[in-house]
Amino acid sequence: MKKQAPSVQYTIRGVPREVDRVLRQKAEQRKQSLNRIILDELTVATVGRQRRADFSDLVGRWTPDPAFDEIMAAQRRIDRDKWK
Repeated sequence: MKKQAPSVQYTIRGVPREVDRVLRQKAEQRKQSLNRIILDELTVATVGRQRRADFSDLVGRWTPDPAFDEIMAAQRRIDRDKWK
């Protein structure tokens, strides 16, 4: 499995107020952090597309949980009386 290179951290100064306002509006509308919005905008502006989500660090980490399985099974049961 290919490991990702460590990320780089930037400090950006002199952001125009209008740019700040628009970025904060996008963050609020999308219910995402300002950092996430800025990273997405930079990625699209430079690479031309958003990064794909990488969940490789989660692969193989599922721990069976009988209580969770029981709850999910109960949600999947159809109550015939309610569907008549």
